[in-house]
Amino acid sequence: MIELEGVPELIDPVMVAAFEGWNDAGDAASTAVAHLDREWKGDVFAALDAEDYYDFQVNRPTVFMEAGVRKITWPTTRLSVVRVGGEKPRDLVLVRGIEPSMRWRSFCNELLGFAHELGVELVVILGALLGDTPHTRPVPISGTTSDADLARRMDLEETKYEGPTGIVGVLQEACAHAGVPAVSLWAAVPHYVSQPPNPKATLALLNRLEDLLDLRIPLGELPEDARAWQLGVDQLAAEDSEVADYVQTLEEARDTAELPEASGEAIAREFERYLRRRDVSPPGGHATAEGDTGPFRLDNPGGRQRPPKPPRSGGEDEDSSED
Repeated sequence: MIELEGVPELIDPVMVAAFEGWNDAGDAASTAVAHLDREWKGDVFAALDAEDYYDFQVNRPTVFMEAGVRKITWPTTRLSVVRVGGEKPRDLVLVRGIEPSMRWRSFCNELLGFAHELGVELVVILGALLGDTPHTRPVPISGTTSDADLARRMDLEETKYEGPTGIVGVLQEACAHAGVPAVSLWAAVPHYVSQPPNPKATLALLNRLEDLLDLRIPLGELPEDARAWQLGVDQLAAEDSEVADYVQTLEEARDTAELPEASGEAIAREFERYLRRRDVSPPGGHATAEGDTGPFRLDNPGGRQRPPKPPRSGGEDEDSSED
């Protein structure tokens, strides 16, 4: 039974969820929800029973000391609520956890039970996958939904994906069957530098979430962290001429594919984001687009594999997402 007596009546609530694991390349999605929780001082009001959904040999509990007493933290999924102020205040219900090991349908039904009791009007699920995208370019973010009407109204893609899926895809489909509007936002993380954290991908997800929900998110040190991350990867790539050549090939393919996108629409989005922020000082293996883990990684601890040389002319759609 879901009891929410300690939760106040919410204003235009939106549920924002992310799960560690297969749907969270570079920890980009789970870090984005953790950032929202930290910046807006989220108040945890519920946690799912870990015994119901997790294999503790896969996701082990941790032991810590508190005031000289040993305690255990169990891997689970927690829900918190934050209020976003401004001219039009609204509440976000933040769901952050680990992809469950079992009973996925019951897991989704329990989350939807909370959504129903809280009057959630929209569910936004964040994910990140590994893809053939260069770290030197803006992080591709795809917004998808299985609701054709929602896709038109919110300028999203109607998902056509077929293949293996994770908890993000299962939860979105459960929302569709329950009649709850749901959107997935996916960040593409370079497969050759997939080691977390990836603040650039986290920042891109938060920027897209701002646009989707028409709100302003305090970014803190994320922009600086993203710049430092890119400089660090630049230095690593420069140490290997073959890796540098591969990155250049990805850049050329990306620039060619996006040439028509040098549009007023993209510029307008950036300008609107600037206007939202100009009067405010900000306070101080994984899923892949193809379903595998990619040909090589800079962070491979077991020895470096050489990247294949993709063709320089034309190319497949490298930024497709799962959902």
